[in-house]
Amino acid sequence: MPYVYSFDHKHRRPPMEYKDLLGGKGANLAEMTSVLKLPVPGGFTVSTDACRAYMESGWPSELDGEIEKQVAKLEKDMGRTLGDPKDPLLVSVRSGAKFSMPGMMDTVLNLGLNDRSVKGLATSTDNERFAYDSYRRFIAMYARIVMDAEGEPFEELLEAAREKVGGKTDADIPADALKELCDQYKALVKEQTGKPFPQKPMKQLRGAVEAVFSSWNRPRAIAYRNREHIAHTLGTAVNVQAMVFGNRDNDSGTGVGFTRNAATGENKPYGDFLVNAQGEDVVAGIRNTQSLDDMIGVFPEIHDELLEIFERLERHYQDMCDTEFTIEQGKLWMLQTRVGKRTGVAALKMAVEMTKGTGKGKDRWKISRDTALMRVTADNLDSVLHPQFTDKGTVLATGLGASPGAAVGKVYFTADEAADAADRGEEIILVRNETSPEDVHGMMVAEGILTARGGLVSHAAVVARGWGTPAIVGAEAIKISGKQFSVGDVTVAEGDVISIDGTTGEVVLGEMHMASGEPPPEFDTILQWADKVRKNKLAVRANADSGEDAANARELGAEGIGLCRTEHMFLAPDRLPVVRRMILATTDEEEEAALADLRDVQQADFEEVLEAMDGLPVTIRLLDPPLHEFLPPVEELKIKEATSGLSEQEQAELAAAESWAEHNPMIGTRGVRLGVIKPGLYAMQVRALLDAAAALRKRKKNPIVEIMIPLTVTREELALARSWVQEEVDAALKGMRNKPDITIGTMIETPRAAVRADEIAEVSDFFSFGTNDLTQLTFGFSRDDVESRMMPAYLEQGLLKRNPFDTIDQTGVGDLVRLGAERGRATKKKLKLGVCGEHGGDPESIDLFYRVGLDYVSCSPFRVPIARLSAAQAILRNA
Repeated sequence: MPYVYSFDHKHRRPPMEYKDLLGGKGANLAEMTSVLKLPVPGGFTVSTDACRAYMESGWPSELDGEIEKQVAKLEKDMGRTLGDPKDPLLVSVRSGAKFSMPGMMDTVLNLGLNDRSVKGLATSTDNERFAYDSYRRFIAMYARIVMDAEGEPFEELLEAAREKVGGKTDADIPADALKELCDQYKALVKEQTGKPFPQKPMKQLRGAVEAVFSSWNRPRAIAYRNREHIAHTLGTAVNVQAMVFGNRDNDSGTGVGFTRNAATGENKPYGDFLVNAQGEDVVAGIRNTQSLDDMIGVFPEIHDELLEIFERLERHYQDMCDTEFTIEQGKLWMLQTRVGKRTGVAALKMAVEMTKGTGKGKDRWKISRDTALMRVTADNLDSVLHPQFTDKGTVLATGLGASPGAAVGKVYFTADEAADAADRGEEIILVRNETSPEDVHGMMVAEGILTARGGLVSHAAVVARGWGTPAIVGAEAIKISGKQFSVGDVTVAEGDVISIDGTTGEVVLGEMHMASGEPPPEFDTILQWADKVRKNKLAVRANADSGEDAANARELGAEGIGLCRTEHMFLAPDRLPVVRRMILATTDEEEEAALADLRDVQQADFEEVLEAMDGLPVTIRLLDPPLHEFLPPVEELKIKEATSGLSEQEQAELAAAESWAEHNPMIGTRGVRLGVIKPGLYAMQVRALLDAAAALRKRKKNPIVEIMIPLTVTREELALARSWVQEEVDAALKGMRNKPDITIGTMIETPRAAVRADEIAEVSDFFSFGTNDLTQLTFGFSRDDVESRMMPAYLEQGLLKRNPFDTIDQTGVGDLVRLGAERGRATKKKLKLGVCGEHGGDPESIDLFYRVGLDYVSCSPFRVPIARLSAAQAILRNA
């Protein structure tokens, strides 16, 4: 298989299906060239295979020959030669991974220019200023990206040249000054790198391709992939494309356009463009842009041609497309297209609207409801539930609302300072003139992002929309100086609090109050469609420990409770003293009295939860954590003992805390083991639960109770625990006419329980996989210890592909879930199976749970809408 493919290469399938090989950008360039026949400058793609080979063992020996062959073909097609001193061919070198990573990897423009070819470009275009403007851009970009030079000194020289001639923008710098600037740039390269700026075009090209390969493993790209859950092993393709020039003259320009509004979903094209500029000027936010509507007055014919191409692209991809284009002396060139990133509101609106049909006559097209469901992501749903401001403050400045939602935080002006503040637990707003890929680690931790420059397609806007982070761009009134910004006579310093509204674009001084967002109508439509797909295939429940949580979960579409943690009820301020009295009891009478008091409050709690979920199943987990968690920490009591002394009660608590303390409580006296030592505790909980169910039946309610015994590892252990529960159930139901529906099951949360699920199923009515503990025990990880210290290093070095606490480890922990499900059902064919770990709200994990045959997933109440959608997507994906 070759490493390099021209855009017009005849593949066996449509090029857009080769994103694994060509990357997203390369596949779409080939699609536009060979299928859609759009005006695309010629070029070729160095495949992801080449990148992976490079990462594994260095530059492949055959790659030079393949690139030279493709360069010769491109030179023939374009009628120009790379580096020709009379009429040179120039190329761009851009990354293009399978999944879009906007701004995360490197791009080199105007490659092929040198001290000789720049003169040829000036002659052939009859525009000396344009030629040297292109050369100075190339030197600075190549030096920074390929030769690891610092970018700031180049910017300082450019600013000095602009000030020297009294210009407002770069376009005001004349040819002579640009010539001088090029010489200064080359001297700076030699000073910073110790090497002269390379003059041989093929050497330049190899350096640029290698730099793009290397940028795959730059910290900012790794951080982005971690955030987006993109595999680090994919590698990137590299696209080498003949340059067309938007900075040639005032009949030229460049822009970015969307076939629909990526912020609102409105079926109206929008975008930004600049006259006499190159593409980096638009996305970098250095110059404030004009809208596509403004183009009607500048390039009316180009505007019509562009909108016609937008229609063709939407019809072909049957989705909203994001494009880059350049106008060179009145001719339109399409440089890129891809299915565009969008906000949650826009994603929902587009998905629903596209099922109704778009276009006219034979050009009309629409998508199915199933396709619409697959288009919406978990982040899309999450973002429309973002908080909004409940009151109005004094607006300090207004910019473009680039990513909706409200955010409040302390102002920080660099990504490093933002990241440090977030590590201290502060909520922060990152404020920059414009963001760049170097800021990604600060953007990731920010509650909101605010930039003084840039448009709706700037780096800050695109990244924030993709992540669902509230953002405002182009707030021109904000003037940043060091560690403060000012608007008129108001100054905001680092650490001051501001509020931003990413929907309206308003920046407000101080802290605003927020409330939950109001989802658009399409939110309910999509979830109703999802529920129809899921019906009788995969239910969604919630983890809820109170009546309020249960009611919220039901409102969000939960079909029951998969986990009610009774220990959370014990931790309430009015309950904790009673629990401690039970632990400290020295006689059976004292313990029974404390348990009787607990029973009354537990019954009230259970009634609230069961009533909120009336008619739906509620799984109540009997007490799980070790008893020392209900006592003050030993260290705290010992310090007090050594300083001010302890009361008699505190001395008893210290003795009990030391008695119950364990070296590793996660695998200590907890769960069913606690019940073995203190069977009266479980008996009390079951009585309270049955009394609550009986009280609800008297009120004509329909409680459906599932009693879950945690952490069992053997059949005998569960049989013993079940006998205590069954004894209480039999006593409570004896003589009752209107009996509630009650089943008894267990949590599968140890590897042994999963492996011996066939035996455990003999005495269980249902299994609920506790994947949090199952993950800890399978990996031998203590989650509290490894997530902050070890996990980032493991992910960065590729030792783990994903954090197994976020997304289930498919081949390890996932295999244990599969094994437990298979063996449990081999014993009891109709054994009910569910999952109640945090993975129950993760889309990828839900896909596995559906494939292994679970009946339901359970997650936190606010993840329920995501789980409803993800369950439907899993069913469609595996149909």
